[in-house]
Order: sequence, then C-alpha cells, then structure tokens
Amino acid sequence: MISNFPKGNNWGLPDHLYQYQGFWFTPLFLQRVMLAQQQFEAQPTNIILYSAPRTGTAWLKSLTFATITRTSYDDSTTPLLFKMPHDVVPFMELDHAHFSANRHLGIPLLATHAPYSFLPASIIDSGCKIIYICRDPKDTFVSMYHILTRYAKSQNTQPIELDEAVELFCEGVSWYGPYWDRVLGYWNAMLEHPDKFIFLKYEEMNEDIVLYLKKLAEFMGCPFSSEEQQKGVPEKIVKMCSFENLSNLEVNKSGKHREGQGNLGIENNIYFRKGKVEDWKNYLTPKMATRLDQITQQKLSSSGLSLN
Repeated sequence: MISNFPKGNNWGLPDHLYQYQGFWFTPLFLQRVMLAQQQFEAQPTNIILYSAPRTGTAWLKSLTFATITRTSYDDSTTPLLFKMPHDVVPFMELDHAHFSANRHLGIPLLATHAPYSFLPASIIDSGCKIIYICRDPKDTFVSMYHILTRYAKSQNTQPIELDEAVELFCEGVSWYGPYWDRVLGYWNAMLEHPDKFIFLKYEEMNEDIVLYLKKLAEFMGCPFSSEEQQKGVPEKIVKMCSFENLSNLEVNKSGKHREGQGNLGIENNIYFRKGKVEDWKNYLTPKMATRLDQITQQKLSSSGLSLN
C-alpha cells in the first residue's frame, strides 16, 4: 500500500519519502506509526514526549528521565551514564511493543516524532500527559541537514547540497514534515487540552533551564521538594543532562544506537552536534533565512504562536 503513495526525495538517501495524510515519512517509520495506531494502548499515567527530529528530543528525554528516576539513581549511578537518551526513553514508533517493561519499572515516559493527527486514539482518550518541544525552523533545518549528511556518508551515499535541502524543507518534504504543520497540530491540541499539555520552546528553555525543569517536574507529578531545591538537585540534573556532559560520555562518543537493526543502526555521536541556539547563522544565506522566516510567518500568522 505504501508504495502507491506520492514519493519525495529523502534528502539523497536511498529510500524515498512517502506522503500520507499530508505528512512525509520513510517507509519503515510510516509502517511503524500505522502499527502503533492500531496496537498501542496508552494508560492515564503515561507521559508522552513529542518532538520533530532535531528539536531537542535527546535533551528532553534525558531531563525528564533523570527527574522521574531521581529517587532511584543519582548523577553517579543513572543509566544515562552508559545508555544514550534514546535507549532509556523508548520511541512509540519502534518500541511500543516493549513499553510495558518500562511501565513495570515505574518509568511512564514514551516518545514519538509522529504528527498529532497520527497519534493512537488511546493517547487522547486516556488523558495521559503530553510534553511537546519545538524549535526555530532555521535551527531545526540546519541540524536535520547535518545529521542526514553525516548519516548519508556513513552509508557511503552522496549527501545533497544545502540549497537543495532548503528547497525540500520549504516544500514540506522532510522526515515527518511539513515542520510547520506538525507544530501547529500540537499547538492547537494544547489550546484544546491545556491541562494535559505543556508546550516548550527550545530557545526559551536554554535561557533558564532550571526554571523549566521545575515546571516539567511539577507537570509530571514529581515536583522538587524544598529540601531538594536547597540541595541543588535541579541544578545537578541540568548539569548532568547538558549537551557538554552528554556529548562527552563514552557511550555517546563511541556507542551505536539500535545496533543490529539494519538501517536503524546509527552511531551515537551523530545525534550530538552542537545544541546551540541560532547556529543557523553559520550556514544559511540571508536569502535562505528570509524565505524560512516568511513561511513561518505565513503558516503561523493566525495561530498566536511564534517560532522566531
């Protein structure tokens, strides 16, 4: 069935992207999203982390995992020291069949890149909590381009040029794209269910990470006590989950995510690039940046949401 859907350029990688219900997917991820729609049963206690690729997924996973498990581990025993963030918080698309193991350990976190309209009905019906993070489209694009370029080289494939990638991104042809449409899907859902949503912006979090971590802890139902705050527990978690710390851990420098799972296997270090705000200024021409800003303004004009 998937082979009959409209095809798009997968940024130079061998597989095509396929368009389904307005969004673009690789064949494997589309298949897995559709399976999750049919099979995943959310519980009211679940906490689902949503993000587009390259918008702070690993960072959000590490912060929420470290916060929820802080009574079981500290910064010298946490699994984040020997497992990458994508291995401690499973992806709905790829791991939903094994999620029950995490539930039994008292870890309710599950992540997904899927657009809101593709979520299993049980997630909405169960009333579980939803955490969404978004990022300036310009930085999102640059980070996505670099990870796919590095991945293409690891597969001995010639990556596409930057200007061609900009064109595809602007047309919405990117993993789980169009980017703006998926952000709007979650923004509108948050407006409809404000008690179940927390909507984060990567740039704002960077300005005061401790403040946002405290908000996350309260939202997840595990607020920091006054004693924990006096002992600097939030600050310790922020330091442990910082880009500088995570990217320098041996597991994230030399390990491999999903090793033995075919094309899903990726060197861990590919996931850690810079983690900087406004890094797009080092790569995009003024014309490219202006075009992305114009699309952002046009797409979000009547939503009340700003991304740049």
